[in-house]
Amino acid sequence: MAVLQITYDLRKPGKDYADVLKTIKTYSWARLSESCYAISTDATAQSVFDRLKPYLDGNDNLYVINLKRPYAGIGPKDVNDWLEKFLPR
Repeated sequence: MAVLQITYDLRKPGKDYADVLKTIKTYSWARLSESCYAISTDATAQSVFDRLKPYLDGNDNLYVINLKRPYAGIGPKDVNDWLEKFLPR
């Protein structure tokens, strides 16, 4: 199973981007920062991007990137625990 980072800037004022978060939260996930999530999945980065792309506008940014150990960081205990559980070595 892979861990993918999804990071985005959704820029259209007034647009409802709820479907982006709803789609991200169909996976096992941890919120790393305001607009950055890690998900655990058997899907490829491309297939996750393809699921999210219909909800984006031309001026939005969204990247899906593979993550693995080692990593360094500080954050909430539940996020740290999630990373320890799911990040591959």
